[in-house]
Amino acid sequence: MRVKNAIFTAALELFTQQGYDQTTVEEITERADVARGTFFNHFQRKEDIIGEWSERRRVRLREGLAAEGLAEPDGTGTRHALLRCMGILARITLDSPDETRALLAAWVRAGAPLQEEPHTAGMFSRFIEAGRASGEIPRDVDPELAGQLLRDVYLGTLFRWVRTRGDQRDLEAELRAACTTVIDGIIPR
Repeated sequence: MRVKNAIFTAALELFTQQGYDQTTVEEITERADVARGTFFNHFQRKEDIIGEWSERRRVRLREGLAAEGLAEPDGTGTRHALLRCMGILARITLDSPDETRALLAAWVRAGAPLQEEPHTAGMFSRFIEAGRASGEIPRDVDPELAGQLLRDVYLGTLFRWVRTRGDQRDLEAELRAACTTVIDGIIPR
């Protein structure tokens, strides 16, 4: 795992410094101080680093939810829980904004949003379903659709933030505002 982490870290540093497309496997292995073949022992292609980046963000999200006591939705405080999810997602991005800017574009160009399992949508859907089960959210709200909408809000906001090179406060504030707009449409006040 140490060697894989060294390769991954070297790749992220290079992607951030010079761009994903401008970085070669040779440069990554040189920075990580490993042989070219060692790279392919851990990643089949350069694009697999994008998948690893995405998976590590998912792990951080799960850890953040657990730390906030939100690992398993209980159907109470759905509005608060969804806003906290957006806050955690913002914090993950803001912990390494340059890395996010560099990797997000590569993630989209690689087709990942269309090919990967929509994990954040599933997470949001579980909160909505628990809120429905507790009576906090009306039964006619489709949890899957609501989860997809919240994922769309998250990704759309993230894409705009990257494009406008927003500051740290802008991302979390915009995510909360966008999430509140959707939530107000599904949770009666």
